[in-house]
Amino acid sequence: MKNMTSAPDRVVLGIVLMIGFTVTAPMMDSFAKLASATLPVGQIVGIRFSIQVLLLMPLAAALGVLQAPPARDALVHLARAALILLATLAFFTALSVMPIADAIAIFFVEPFILTLLGALFLGEQIGWRRILACAIGFAGALLVIRPSFSMFGPVAMLPLFTALCFALYMVLTRGMARRLHPVALQGWTALAASCLILPFLMLFDGTGVAPLDPVMPTGRFWIFLAGVGLLATVSHLFISYALRFAPAATIAPLQYLEIIAATVLGFAIFDDLPDAQTLLGIAIIMGSGLFVFLRERRMNRPPPPAP
Repeated sequence: MKNMTSAPDRVVLGIVLMIGFTVTAPMMDSFAKLASATLPVGQIVGIRFSIQVLLLMPLAAALGVLQAPPARDALVHLARAALILLATLAFFTALSVMPIADAIAIFFVEPFILTLLGALFLGEQIGWRRILACAIGFAGALLVIRPSFSMFGPVAMLPLFTALCFALYMVLTRGMARRLHPVALQGWTALAASCLILPFLMLFDGTGVAPLDPVMPTGRFWIFLAGVGLLATVSHLFISYALRFAPAATIAPLQYLEIIAATVLGFAIFDDLPDAQTLLGIAIIMGSGLFVFLRERRMNRPPPPAP
C-alpha cells in the first residue's frame, strides 16, 4: 500500500513546488525592478549570481553532490553561463522600464523557440500543428509587444532576446543535466556567470557607463538586492526539485501561473495593469503554449522545460 500511494504523493509535491516557483520567480523580478530605480542592472545581476553561489555551493556540498563538471563540458558550461547572464541582463533591463506582466508574457515565447530549436539542432520531429501553434504564439507576443514598443521603445524587444538566450541555454543544459545534480549544476552555472560579470563591474567602476558602473546601495536597496539573490535561488530550487518529483508534462503547463502572479504583483507594487490588447496577447500565448505541451505529451516526449 505504501508503494501505491508514494508516487501520487510525489507528484502532488512536485505540483506544489512548481506553484512555489511561479510565485517566487515574479517576486524576484519585483525586487529587481525595485532595485533598478537607483542601481545599475549589471550590478543587480552580478549580486544575484554571487548570492546564488554563496547559497548553492554549500548546499550542494552538504548534499554530497558537489562534483565538478566534466572537463569535456568546460566550453559548453561557459557558453551556458554566458547565455543565462545575457538573458538575465536583458530581462532586468526590460523590467526597469516595463510592467512585469508584459515582460514575462513576451518572454513566454521561449517554449516555442525551444520547440523550433529542438527540431533544428536536436533532430526532434515537429508536425504542422505545433509549427502553427508556435506561429500563433508569436502573433500573441506581437500583441503584447506593439503597445509596449510604442510606449517604451526598443527595450520592449529585450524579453524576446531573453527568450532566445534562455532557449539556447536549455538546449545546452539537456545534456549536462543528465550528468550533474541540479543543485550542483546551478551552483557551477552561477559561479561561472559571476566570474564573467564581476570583472566587467570592476572595469567599469567610475566610468559613468550606467548599466555597468556600480554604486553603493543605501537603505532598503540592500534588502532589494538580497531579495533578488535569495528568491532567484529559492525559485530555481523549487523548479529543480519539482522536476524530480513530477513529470515535466504534468507540471510544465503550471508555469503560466507565473503570468498571473506577475500581474497581481505588478498591480499591488507598481500599480501596473495590462490593457485589453495585452491581455488578449497573453491569452493567445498561454493557449498556444498549452497546445504545444499537450502535443509534446501526446507524442510521448517531454515538453519544453518551464522558463
